[in-house]
Amino acid sequence: MAINTEPHNLLRADVTRQLLLQRSLPHGQLRESIEASWLRSLDAGLDCQTQLEADSFSRSDVRDLHEKNKLLLDCAAPEVELLTRQYSAENALVMLADCDARILAVKGNSDVLDNAARHALNPGVCWSESSRGTNALGTALVDGHAVKIEGSEHFLDRLTQFSCTSTPIFGPNGNTLGVLDLTSERGRVQQPLEVVQMAARSIENRLFSASFKDHAVIAIHSRQQYLSSVWQGLIAVDPDGDLLGANQQAHQLLNIQDGMLKKHSLDEMLGISASQLLGQLMQGKTYTLQTRMGALYCCLIQLPKPRISLPFKTEQRIKRTDQDKRPGLSEVAGNNPRLSRSLKMALKGMAHDLPVLLNGETGTGKEVVARALHDAGVRSNKPFIAVNCAAIPEGLIESELFGYREGAFTGSRRGGMVGRFQQADGGTLFLDEIGDMPLALQARLLRVLQERRVAPLGGGEEVSLDIRLICATHRDMRTLVAEGSFREDLFYRLNGVGVKLPALRERTDLPEFLTKLLASVQNHMIGTHTTITIDSNLMDRFSHYSWPGNIRQMETVLRASLAFMDEDETLITEAHLTDDFLDQLLLEADGQGCGGILKQSEHQTIRKALDEHGGNISATAKALGISRATLYRRLQELEQEG
Repeated sequence: MAINTEPHNLLRADVTRQLLLQRSLPHGQLRESIEASWLRSLDAGLDCQTQLEADSFSRSDVRDLHEKNKLLLDCAAPEVELLTRQYSAENALVMLADCDARILAVKGNSDVLDNAARHALNPGVCWSESSRGTNALGTALVDGHAVKIEGSEHFLDRLTQFSCTSTPIFGPNGNTLGVLDLTSERGRVQQPLEVVQMAARSIENRLFSASFKDHAVIAIHSRQQYLSSVWQGLIAVDPDGDLLGANQQAHQLLNIQDGMLKKHSLDEMLGISASQLLGQLMQGKTYTLQTRMGALYCCLIQLPKPRISLPFKTEQRIKRTDQDKRPGLSEVAGNNPRLSRSLKMALKGMAHDLPVLLNGETGTGKEVVARALHDAGVRSNKPFIAVNCAAIPEGLIESELFGYREGAFTGSRRGGMVGRFQQADGGTLFLDEIGDMPLALQARLLRVLQERRVAPLGGGEEVSLDIRLICATHRDMRTLVAEGSFREDLFYRLNGVGVKLPALRERTDLPEFLTKLLASVQNHMIGTHTTITIDSNLMDRFSHYSWPGNIRQMETVLRASLAFMDEDETLITEAHLTDDFLDQLLLEADGQGCGGILKQSEHQTIRKALDEHGGNISATAKALGISRATLYRRLQELEQEG
């Protein structure tokens, strides 16, 4: 029998008549889940003709309710705002409620509501199924999954003009924290369940990270492209290897039942200890694990809190502004005379409205240098706006840079958007990876730079600009010009003062630079003046390492080392380095003829451990304190060396 997904008025009249007379429902007139909800509404003593009355809440009651749900409100705010903008033209309402279906926030155009309905959506009003009958907010909490209630499927007659879609929001431990709802007039808006579900998953991911803000959070998925998406699994671990939490997606990927997390260890599920996995992930790359469930891709999205004690109370710390914490030009230049001279010339050039072009390998700190130039100039108290031209889809770069008027294109934001050029007016605009700017957009950029005026997409008056411009690239711009992929006239327009940023392997002041960077990283991570130093032998090895990832790699290594230090430690040694980075140091030293003795000693240790454990790879790896993958790799090296 075909089931009506939305009974029309005649059918609804038949359904409600039977409900009133026989306290039952005609079978097949409603979806099975809706029928079950109507019967629950009936059992709760509700009547279809019940009006939308609402209890009144004092300001203190509402304040207490918001304070109790502050984390949920904070984490949900971006998604509520995004849905509100997305459906603003359709007069839709976006609602957030707590785990008891009490209204926390309502956004959107409430003109579609009468006074009674508006009052019924005030903060604190309860929309549970037992008090309002079948409705998306309350029913989603009862069913424990996303639901869509169309028009006449609502239990109350007063709600039949609306279509509502709701989904529960779950906390890090699987507990229900609230519910997200999208409501509009019936038939006016297409409300795919997936849209509201994706918004809820984003909120849940934000809640997870906030709940474990002092610990490492790792994203996992069986498909690499799903990392950094709302469908990624999240697990929280501490440096001691304890598995602290996992979101619902991670439970599914790891085949763990709800409530059984504490009975499993990370090593058992993934075949690698927490410290070893963190060591791999702190290199800044995606890591692949072969598990009993198949391949899992992992990436680190939140670092653990360092375990270093504070030497004095928090209120005794010296307060510094964000600008004070950022390195100045002298710190950036270090003891490199040529770089120091180039940066001084760049600063003078900016004072006379000359653009600056920074060129350097990936990871050499181009944005750090750009910010230092901005902070050292007369516009330091004005905006610094950074745009990565390679990170924005080609079709969006023009609107991102120049802005657009309302209605300029399908999907444009209501009210339009101010572009980055206008945002930087009076200050500095930093265009990173300028060599990747699409050729078609380069002509308009050249015109804006020449005329110092910009007009948003979709028309409107041109706006005068007063900006200083810094661009950066890791590519050879002259080669791009010769190949025809970058306009020659634009290149010469941007190359007012060219600054070559040296790779770390080219710096003669590496130990001094390392020490300053360590102090900066320590200050940002810990915020104390405890003196942390690097062991002299390790500093020597650092000084002879090529640092292919440059400053970004060095900073990651230092952050990882600080995270693995114990409370009473103040000296960074090899014991605080990850297995993966130690391997790189050893391999590079061996290739330079400096690490043969170390390598020989290491191989002897591996052979001895294998003998002691009867060739058992897992036991040997555990005894050596390395991962099985690392042990396999080193065993292959032994075989190759004969």
